[in-house]
Amino acid sequence: MRVDPTNFKFLKNSISFICFSIGLFFIFTKIPYFKTLGTALFASAGILAAILGFASQKAVANIIGGVFILIFKPFRVGDAVKISSGSEGIIEEITLRHTVIRDYEFRRVIIPNSIVSEDTITNSSIADEKIRKFIEFGIAYDADIDLAEKIIQQEIEKHPKFMDLRTIEEIARNTPKVPIKVISLGDFSVNLRAFAWVEDFDSSIDLQRDVFRSVKLAFDKEGIEIPFPHRTIVFKNKDAKSKDDNIKKLN
Repeated sequence: MRVDPTNFKFLKNSISFICFSIGLFFIFTKIPYFKTLGTALFASAGILAAILGFASQKAVANIIGGVFILIFKPFRVGDAVKISSGSEGIIEEITLRHTVIRDYEFRRVIIPNSIVSEDTITNSSIADEKIRKFIEFGIAYDADIDLAEKIIQQEIEKHPKFMDLRTIEEIARNTPKVPIKVISLGDFSVNLRAFAWVEDFDSSIDLQRDVFRSVKLAFDKEGIEIPFPHRTIVFKNKDAKSKDDNIKKLN
């Protein structure tokens, strides 16, 4: 039907609680014995309400959080999201109590609604699913930057999930399909960033992983070094010897 399944899944997960509440209300209002019992309980409900309220405040917060998620829809079932606490994956279910995220190892991360509704969420599917993926590479200072940029562009452009989203004006100006910028001069490498458009979050992960491999092979073939951190250690033997001599003189 191509409709948002969020409302249906929330209702499906809430229907048992709703039916139980309606049934309990019917029992206490329609059956004489339970009606009398309910009246007696209601008369002493002050202390009981305080105890139940204190014990169930987190549960109530989760229910309210779930209703707010359903109303304001910061995410929907099927959205690719990242929670600031570190969880990342696809929204699978939203219940009265918790939200279920299927991560990329196909494990289920269950987070209480009260926590999700207060957390910062990166939603990669809301409004527009296209992703402008940043792919970064480090090359040695004596490497040919122009050649490295050309290799990176070629490897990204030939990937089947890459999208050319240039406007007519950009094509007329001969703007590259994959812009590449030098973003920093690091302690041991020149750091390049490529900007590649893909149709959704899953495609961006596939493209990045494939391009890392193909660019590494191409760099090796062309003799472009991908450096790694290194340190130079200096032993000051002269100073150490002088210090030992001074100690001997004092003795």
